Amino acid sequence: MEQLAHKRPLRIGIDARYLSHGLVGGIHTYLKHLLPELFLAGSNEQFVLYTDRKAPFELSNLPANVTIRTLPYRNTLSSIRNDVVGLRRAMTADRIDVAHFPANYGFGPRHAVTIITLHDAINVMPWHEIIAGHNKDPRSITMMTYLHVMTRRAVSRSHGLLTVSQHAKRDILRYCRYDVDAISVIPHGPPPDVRRITDEQVLAEVRERYGLTRPFVLADGLKNPAVLTRAWLLLPESLRQRYEIVFFARREPWPAVREAVAAGYAHLLLRPPRPDLITLFSMAAAFVFPSWFEGFGIPILEAMICGAPVIASDRGAIPEVVGDAGLIGDAEDKQTLARHLTTVLSDPTAAERLRQAGWQRAQQFSWQRAAQQTLTAYYAAVERQQRLAA
Repeated sequence: MEQLAHKRPLRIGIDARYLSHGLVGGIHTYLKHLLPELFLAGSNEQFVLYTDRKAPFELSNLPANVTIRTLPYRNTLSSIRNDVVGLRRAMTADRIDVAHFPANYGFGPRHAVTIITLHDAINVMPWHEIIAGHNKDPRSITMMTYLHVMTRRAVSRSHGLLTVSQHAKRDILRYCRYDVDAISVIPHGPPPDVRRITDEQVLAEVRERYGLTRPFVLADGLKNPAVLTRAWLLLPESLRQRYEIVFFARREPWPAVREAVAAGYAHLLLRPPRPDLITLFSMAAAFVFPSWFEGFGIPILEAMICGAPVIASDRGAIPEVVGDAGLIGDAEDKQTLARHLTTVLSDPTAAERLRQAGWQRAQQFSWQRAAQQTLTAYYAAVERQQRLAA
C-alpha cells in the first residue's frame, strides 16, 4: 500500500460477528478470507474486531495490530440490540476512525466514517419485490422485512459502499440514490484451499467412492439444473453414451436432477466433503453453471483453478467473472448450451484452450488484492468526508 504510506494510520472497527455465530454462507466466507489478508495489507493500522458470545470466534493467531471486543449475547434479541446500539457504543468507546460493516448493514458512531459491504441489491429492493422472491411463512417475512428496513436505513447514513461486481453496483444505484464515486467494486478472491488435483490415486479414490465410471460434466443441482438436462438430450448420441452429468448440492436439489438420475445419465452427490468437491472440479470435462442470478460466482473461479472448462449463463455478474475464458449463453437457452457442451466434449483443442484461459483468468482474482482495495476504499472515504467538512 505504498500510496497510503504518508497518511496517518487508521483505527478500523469491523463487525465480525459472522465469525462468532457458527454460520456458513457468502458473508461468512467473505470475512473468513478477507480479514487475514486485510491485517497484512494494513500492518500499520489498528483493527478492532467486534464479536459476540454465540459461538467461539473462528480466527486465531491474530497479529499484534488486532484487538477483539466481545459483545454480550443471550438470544436473538441480543443480536438486534447489538445491531441498533451495542456496536455503535462499543465503537464510540474505542474511538475508531472507520466502522466497516461487512454484512449489508450497520450503524457506526458519529465521529467515524461508516463503510458497508452491500453484497447485492436484494435488501434495498422494494419490499414487495423482496417478499415475492422468498418463502411466505411469518419467520421469513419478518426476517426479510427487518433486513430491508435496516439496510435501507444504514445505506442512507453510510459514507461508502463496497460491492463485489459492476453488476451489483448498477443494481444498487437502480434502487438507491447514492454517490456513484463512493461505491467501490472489489471482487472476491477464490477460496484458498482450491488447487488442481492431479494425483491419480486421489482421483481414482474419488471416482470409486461415488461410482463414477465415465467422464463427466459437473454442475450445481441448485443452479438451474433443468436447462442442462434439457440440453443434454440434444447432444449427439455418441457424447451421451460416453459422458454423464454429476450434480452436487448442499440440500435437496430441483426435481430435474432426480429425474436425470432416474433416467440413468446423472449422479447426485449431496453435501460432498470439500476435498472431494475440489477433486471433482479437477476431473470434470466441463463445469456448467447456468445460474439465474449471481452477485459474483465463486464456483466459476474454483472450476477455472481446477482446470475445468467453464460453460455459464450471462446473468448477473457471471460474465464479469468469466471474461473471455468460458462459453456463455442465456440461462434458459438449451440449444446454445447443447452447442457449447458439444464443442467442449468433442474438441480436445477447444477444451484445452478454455482450461488455459480459465487458469489465467482466475489469477486476476485474489483475497490479497481484495484486501488492498478495501484498505484503499477506507482511506478514500475518510478523504471524501474531510473534503466535505473543509
